[in-house]
Amino acid sequence: MADFALLHRPALANAKSGSFGAPSSNGRITMTALPEGHVLHVLATRGSGDLTGLIPRIGDGSTYAVRPYGPGQWFVIGDAPLSAAEIFGKTPVLDGKASISDQGHGRVRIGISGTPVEAVLAKGTAVDLAVSNFPVGHSAMTLIGHISALISRTGPESFELLVLRGFAESLWDELIEMGLEFGVDAKTAR
Repeated sequence: MADFALLHRPALANAKSGSFGAPSSNGRITMTALPEGHVLHVLATRGSGDLTGLIPRIGDGSTYAVRPYGPGQWFVIGDAPLSAAEIFGKTPVLDGKASISDQGHGRVRIGISGTPVEAVLAKGTAVDLAVSNFPVGHSAMTLIGHISALISRTGPESFELLVLRGFAESLWDELIEMGLEFGVDAKTAR
């Protein structure tokens, strides 16, 4: 068997991060291609009970690193890549109550923020993103346009979208289209 080196290419390598459009009374939208660190899918075993206190222990300690994904499922997210040995080293913490699946190779994170961010995202999803209904730290699996994504509120005017790698560029382009009304300039964003 021949040895070869894998070449990692960021999914959003051609996307320009930053603030787009001229300042307006509606504010600005900022989109960021976030680091492709680690995305761990944690799945609870049958009858494992409440794991909400256990799951954060496998994270890196960053705020909102644990994102509920569904019943008995979470994504644990961080900016730093983890080796297979580092991921395997986290399994004893779960004490057989859950398993870990590395999803870092297949999922991409996009940050979007600004004063009109709720209005921009409302064009693509049916989730009520008002901070009173969707507080900081809350996550929901939803469609944004035709693309499935996990949306998480990371601040009063900021969200993070977790999307399958093959749909990252399409979602980026859709976000630009949805933000045109609020001053996103598609020419500088791509």
